[in-house]
Order: sequence, then structure tokens, then C-alpha cells
Amino acid sequence: MQKIHIVSNRLPFSIKEEDEKTTLEASVGGLATGMKSIYKEYGGTWIGWPGVDSDSLSAEKESEIDALFKREKCASVHLNAEDIELFYEGFSNRTIWPLFHYFTQYADFNQEAWDKYVEVNQKFADAALETVEDGDAVWVHDYQLLLVPEMIKSKKPNVTVGFFLHIPFPSFEVFRILPWRKEIIQGMLGADLIGFHTYDYERHFFSCVRRLFGYEISFNQIHIDDRIIIADSFPMGIDYDKFVKSAQAVAMKGVSEKSELHQELDKYFLASPDRKLILSIDRLDYTKGIPNRLKAFARFLEKYPEFRQKVTLIMLAVPSRDQVDHYQLLKKEVDELVGQINGDYGSINYTPIWYFYRSMPFDNLIELYSSCDVALITPVRDGMNLVAKEYVASRINNTGVLILSEMAGVAKEMGEALIINPVDDENMADSIHQALTMPIEEQKSRTAFMKERIQRYDVFKWASEFIKSLKKAEAKQSDFLAKMITPSIEKTMLDKYNKAEKRAIFLDYDGTLTSFKKNPQDAMPNEELHNIIKNLTDNEKNIVTIISGRDRYTLEKWFSGHRVNLICEHGVWMKVVDGTWEMLSTVNNNWMPNVRPTMENFVDRTPGSFIEEKNYSLVWHFRKSEPEQGELRANELKDELNTHLSNHNLEIMEGNKVIEVKSGGINKGIAALQFLNNEPYDYIMALGDDWTDEFMFRELPEEAYTIKVGLTHTKASYKVESVAAVRALLSKM
Repeated sequence: MQKIHIVSNRLPFSIKEEDEKTTLEASVGGLATGMKSIYKEYGGTWIGWPGVDSDSLSAEKESEIDALFKREKCASVHLNAEDIELFYEGFSNRTIWPLFHYFTQYADFNQEAWDKYVEVNQKFADAALETVEDGDAVWVHDYQLLLVPEMIKSKKPNVTVGFFLHIPFPSFEVFRILPWRKEIIQGMLGADLIGFHTYDYERHFFSCVRRLFGYEISFNQIHIDDRIIIADSFPMGIDYDKFVKSAQAVAMKGVSEKSELHQELDKYFLASPDRKLILSIDRLDYTKGIPNRLKAFARFLEKYPEFRQKVTLIMLAVPSRDQVDHYQLLKKEVDELVGQINGDYGSINYTPIWYFYRSMPFDNLIELYSSCDVALITPVRDGMNLVAKEYVASRINNTGVLILSEMAGVAKEMGEALIINPVDDENMADSIHQALTMPIEEQKSRTAFMKERIQRYDVFKWASEFIKSLKKAEAKQSDFLAKMITPSIEKTMLDKYNKAEKRAIFLDYDGTLTSFKKNPQDAMPNEELHNIIKNLTDNEKNIVTIISGRDRYTLEKWFSGHRVNLICEHGVWMKVVDGTWEMLSTVNNNWMPNVRPTMENFVDRTPGSFIEEKNYSLVWHFRKSEPEQGELRANELKDELNTHLSNHNLEIMEGNKVIEVKSGGINKGIAALQFLNNEPYDYIMALGDDWTDEFMFRELPEEAYTIKVGLTHTKASYKVESVAAVRALLSKM
């Protein structure tokens, strides 16, 4: 890819008017921080809305704003009042937002808003199309622009498109409520790589794709006609160093340098050194579970009266969409709950809840993170929630306890927090008690583990991992299109076959000659396959070898009566026609430094997994990981290792919840070469479907016809899509 362009609803700067002068002020936050380095490093343009109603701008002012953004390598997409009302406040925030967060009762399905959503998405796509060129990449962000990937891809198929969703993707049972569900999925499928914060969201997306369109999904790849679309999870991080340095700076401030807030906090602790502070920071949104949190705090004060007068909840609620009815009602409920709790449990010298309905400067947030003993982050549903990571990063002495909702995407990474059900008041109240009474050493141990993880996988690593995967997706598309067996390639292949005098044909079994079965013993050859093998072996020019992971006794029984050679257990045993079984073998560990970084990357991306090092092997364990994600990562790791281990004599073995890379020299490739043994074959063909066959594809001579069954990445020269295609090809031989 030549350049990488960013498309998001907002640009990474806000317009500032001061003394009749217009300037740009850089935005702060995860996306702006992570993306600035990407689009500038790759010479791209950031495309988005400047944040002002174009109806309020004169033509001269609009041109001035465009020029300011152009200097920052940004392109403006101007939206008028109607666009903002129907596209942004309407479909984006009154339809997609509540539906994707499972608040279906708040979702508004309005045709006019949908039409405007399509129109404005086209505006963003058109702005991108004016900028991008063939060979470039575009990274589109979030729920406001779900249609843009397809709008770009349909006009410029040679542009690589990535899309990242920053909110949850709901289950099919919720998503199917949306009248325009197919259009939304179709829009997202314009991307070559689709990113989510967690595997759960990715899994829900796959379910919707499968049920609505019936596309084949293999591991994390969606197969559509002549395209492969990859979906994966990339848990977004924070600018870890920024929070650590800011917290250290706050700790070093003298009395005169401290903010008013900081001085008030100091007075609080001075008056009551044993008092504890609990922190709650959110936008005032119904997804954040603020009323549930307040009720749980009240239950805590009721259940544990010894903590009254000793614990204060600092609740910062940042105003959000305060013109929307649901949000107005939410604010009213929160105001009433705060008043009721302060009335029930407060006194002249004690206020249980300090309530701030406003945003706070960054430095004040750091002061709160640094001062509060507990962070209470309990959304009912949240795509990620970076506040949890910010709190942990700011705890420079590693004390403090994080209470975290299991419904937040970040809970998948931060298992050392106290994980709670956000609608279970009793559970939350008990967790508050546990947090306030937790020994310091336990606090430090839990925080240290979380810190290590969020430092390693920060916002910059998140962005770079997505770009790395986007490049792989681009390569996979090229690889896929280049290797399919076309009618002309098949004709050339068969012409050479017919002219050859001595042919070696290697055939994998499961997934190649026959489809996989739930019960492996049900996969015995049927009449059609027996006839294909008989016809091949009746031709004296053909030397046919079944090369499989199956055990020798099974294959010997199944192919009794056929003049076929057998190589079993991925190359451990070999038996030529009318011969006896032979065993084949080799060993070193100098390959480990090259392989370890690849496996460590999978540890970073798969919570609960770890690496075990043995004398001559590295083992990736995923027993403690989420089961479905572990299986997905296992298959991805095998594919990754097969890509990178071409210069090493290694084999990859799959065990029970482990992937093992080991020294050996026992694999299908070595077995096939040993079988050929410098015989004068003038035609060699090998067909296989899985990672064990990659050794064979790699080791056979360059002129061999190596054919992968399936659409995944491969070292084979060609691909066919199915077992049926394999049988059809062999029948012509």
C-alpha cells in the first residue's frame, strides 16, 4: 500500500474562534492520538467533519477552514443542520447506538433518517474517492460510517479498505430488528479487514453474515465470490506513557502549584486520613449504568454501616446529548438518586456523593485517578471503556482497586479487576466492600499485572497491529486471485499430465479426498472415491500416494486392494506398494529466537494464553483463554507460523488446547521427498487442505503442481475451493 488515509465522523482538530481569528486545536483521546501517527507516517489524508454546521458558515469562512485543515493533511466533509439532525443525531445516535448497545426500546426506525444516513455516508465516501488512488489504503472508523467501506470498494476495487467498529456489535437476535440490516452488513463487507474490540463482537458479526447472506466463513475469513474478507479483534489501548508521566507530575507538584480540585482533595484527607474515595467517571449515557451504580452504592452504605462517614463517591457525569428525551429523563433520575442517597446517609460533615455534571480538564482527571482508592466502572454495555485503563495507568504506586463491569469490552483484558454484573446491586455492594478492605499487597499485585498488559498493548500498538493486519489482508487478496485454477490453467495442467511418462501424485485424505465428519470413522472412502483411486492406479504411468495424518492401520484397511503407497501420521510412517512400514527422523533449537516473537504477539492478543519453552520446542497454551477465541487464535497462529518458518526444519503439532512448534524433520514434505528419492518423475502433483500439507507444498520441486483445497493462505501454487472440485479434477485424469 502506498498511502493510508483515515475516514472518521470527526476530524482530529476542533475549530477555535478567538479575537476574530480562526485556529485549530488538536483533539485529545484514543482515536485522535492513535491515528495521527498513522496517517502522517504513511503520507495520507484524514477525512471527516470539521464539527460546525455549514449553514452557519459563509463561503469565505468555509474556504478559510478548509485551508487550515489542508495544512494538517485533513479534508473537510461539510454537514448542514439537516445532515446533523437526521444523520448524526438521528440514525447514528437514535437507531444504531441504542440498538448496538441492546437498548432496543430506545431505537427509532425512521425512513427519513435512514435515507439521510445513506446520503451522508456517500458524502464521506465521495470525499475519500477524490483523495485515494489505486494501491492506497483507507481506514474507516465507527458506527456513523458503516456504509462507507462498500461505497469506496465498489468504485475503487484496487484500494485496500479497513473498518473498525468502536462500539459493540450485537447478537443476531438484536441486529435482525433493524429494517436495513442487510444494507448495513453489505456496507461493512466492502472492507478487506473489519476490526472489533473483542472476539464476542466479532462472533456476533460472523453470525449475522452467515444468517443474512449464507457466505462461507472459515476461521476469521469470509469468502465472497472473488474476495476474502478478514474480521478480527483488536482491543484498543491508551497512550500509557502520557498517563504515567502526568500522574508522576501531579505527585511532584508543590502546594502552590496544585489545582483548586487537588487542594480540596488534600483538605479532605487531612481532615479524615482514614477516609476513602471511590471514583465514577462517565458520559451521562443510558449505556453506562449510572442509576444501577448509585443504587448499589446506597446498598453498600446500608449493608456495611461501619463505612458511613468514611467513604465518598466522586461521581463525574459528562453532559451528553442533553436535548434528547431519553437523556433528559436519565439526568432527572440520576439527580434524584444522588439527592436521595445524600439525604439518607449524609450529615453536616459528610456528603456520601460528590456529584459533578460537567467535563473536567485532563489534569483534573489525573488528580482524581491518582487520589481515589477505588474506580467504579460499571457500564451496562460498553464497546471498550478506556477509563478503566486510564485509572490503572495513573496509579504510579500500584495501589487502588478497579471494579469493572463484565459487560465492558475491556473486562476481557483486565481479569485482575473485581469483575461484577452491573445490574446486580448486591454483587456490586459486596465488591465495593472487598475493594475497600483489600490488602495493599494484593492491590499492588493485581494492578501490576494489568499495568504490564496495557503498557505493552497501548494505543500505538493497537494502531500498528491493525495496519499490519490490513497489509496481510491486501496480500491475501492478491494471493487468492492469483492462485485459483482457471479453465486455461486446468487445460495446461492436463496437457502436461497426458504427455508425461512417469507421474507422482500425492493426495491428502481428510478435507481433500473426502469431507470432514463429526465421527472420523465415518469418513471411509465411498464408491465414488474408490473408483477415482482405481482409475488413477490402473494407469501404469501413475504412482499414487495417500499422504495423511491418519494412522497406518486405518488407511491400510481402507485402501486394501488399491495399488497405492501410504504415508501416515503426517510423515512418521511410510509403506510402498507390496512393502512393509518404515519409520522416518532430525533435531536442533537454534530456530527459537526467530519463532518466539510471533508466539509472544499471540500471547499479547489472547488473554489467558502463555508460552512454555522446552528443550527443542515452544508450546503456546490457550486452555485458560476464552474457548472460542482460543480456537480462532490457534488456527491463526498455525497459519502465521507456516508463513514464517520456511527456512527452518520444523513441524507444528496441535494438541489439546496447545500449539507446539518442535524440532524434528518429521513432516509430509520430508516424507514426500524421501519417497521421490531422485526418481525421474516428469510430472508431480500434490493436493492437501491443511497446515500439515504446507510442508509438502514447500518441499516439492518448483515445477510440481501443488494444490491447496480451500481459500486460505498457502505455499501451494494453486487452489481449488472444495472436495468436489478435487474429485472432479482427478476424474479427468
